[in-house]
Amino acid sequence: MTNVTIYDTTLRDGAQAEELNLTTQDKVRIAHKLDELGIHYIEGGWPGSNPTDGKFFDEIKHHTFENAKLTAFGSTHLAKTTPEKDPNLAGLLEAETPVVTIFGKTWDLHATTALGIELPRNLELIANSVAFLKARVDEVIFDAEHFFDGFKHNREYALEALAAALEAGADRIILCDTNGGTLTGEVGEAVKAVATRFPGASFGIHAHNDSELAVANSIEAVRLGASQVQGTINGYGERCGNANLCSVIPNLELKLGIGVIGAENLKRLRLTSNFVSEIANLRPFMRQPFVGSSAFAHKGGIHVSAILKDSRTYEHVTPQSVGNVQRVLLSDQAGKSNILFKARELGYDLDKNDPTLDRLLKELKQKESMGYEYSVADASFELVLREALGKPLDYFHFRHFFVVDAKREEDAEPFTEATVIVDVKGQQEHTAATGMGPVNALDRALRKGLERFYPRLGEIRLLDFKVRVLSGAVRDTGGTASFVRVLIETGDKTDRWTTMGVSHNIIEASWQAVVDAINYKLFKDESAEAE
Repeated sequence: MTNVTIYDTTLRDGAQAEELNLTTQDKVRIAHKLDELGIHYIEGGWPGSNPTDGKFFDEIKHHTFENAKLTAFGSTHLAKTTPEKDPNLAGLLEAETPVVTIFGKTWDLHATTALGIELPRNLELIANSVAFLKARVDEVIFDAEHFFDGFKHNREYALEALAAALEAGADRIILCDTNGGTLTGEVGEAVKAVATRFPGASFGIHAHNDSELAVANSIEAVRLGASQVQGTINGYGERCGNANLCSVIPNLELKLGIGVIGAENLKRLRLTSNFVSEIANLRPFMRQPFVGSSAFAHKGGIHVSAILKDSRTYEHVTPQSVGNVQRVLLSDQAGKSNILFKARELGYDLDKNDPTLDRLLKELKQKESMGYEYSVADASFELVLREALGKPLDYFHFRHFFVVDAKREEDAEPFTEATVIVDVKGQQEHTAATGMGPVNALDRALRKGLERFYPRLGEIRLLDFKVRVLSGAVRDTGGTASFVRVLIETGDKTDRWTTMGVSHNIIEASWQAVVDAINYKLFKDESAEAE
């Protein structure tokens, strides 16, 4: 097999995931991003099932796509009526898409129990619906719902359902593991039976991930002759999700050598994955294979030493092939190789015999024993690195801060005021500010004292703030004097960076992170001006 088509159902099946809600405009934007990736089919939704899908198909008629065929999804006609009078089929035609996909029952249990009809009548629904649509639409795909369960319980009837669709003119039949409970060996057995029974027929697979096998089952089906894989970006979908196209596509392209979207489009995979996550307002899964931020992240010193010699030692594909990057993390397991790699990544060319490495490694391990985690705070690490290299930052010197946090009357708003004293360019600045809590008040007071000297500090914004209690570093039996780690993500017009602080005092830890964030901004601005 040389080519496999990808059928994306993120906008329909993926949108059924818990916590995932897409507006019409969200769906339009994702559709265009999928088209840019080189996806062959984009299932837009079920016309008439909800207002969002109806608006989407009305809106998408005014858009053009370079690679993808837009697809409308629905069911076979109702048992009590005919195709010509069925509102579902009418809605599919009103969507005016070049491709229509309908699902029908192929498990006898569903025909007799869910639909409450005789088995021969179910076959009629399939055949009549496919024939009606094929006479009016360029391409009709039949999703054989619950095919693998049907195959296990009544093999002959499941195959008869496929035959009904093919004989009525279906361009492709899709074998669906709707419950997601089929093992990979069972998928192989069923696919072989389909290929033997219907030689020359075009078929694909639609797998759900309830047994954590959707990707494996999809790849096995392709290996045995399937020419289409249906799935979703990031594996979004009902219950445990659908086959994750961000894993299916690179496995087919890079491992099996099967043409899917092409090498150049494959480099857009991580970008597409993150784009869909952002639109869906869901945090990307950092340990997702191929496209996750941790997919090519290395922490152990031995691993890093090896990848510096040849990345194949600990990477099964090149990160660039899927649009990702190699990352080296700093931790208490890190060795000199980690620091060398990270320093070079930041533009500092250190020699492996530089005594600075020994001092820096010792300092990092000591700090991380307290709870610092430099693998997630590159900006703070760069500041520590500059200090170790004898290049400390000298923008301001901290003298004192004082915070009042009070609540007076029962219904009154909490009151927080911070006073900060810093030395800036030979002058002492004594400022105060109120805020929504102590961290906000400290941040405002510090900036108030610095912005007169460094106006561009007005550009930075707090993007994220996390506090974690560090178990194992407790001073009393109640645990209230534990160390806490504060992570702050800050951004300006062009960049974003993460800093941290660790202390028994959450205000002190926050202050450290805020000061690092401001120092990093001033340093980057100064470096940019020097260039």
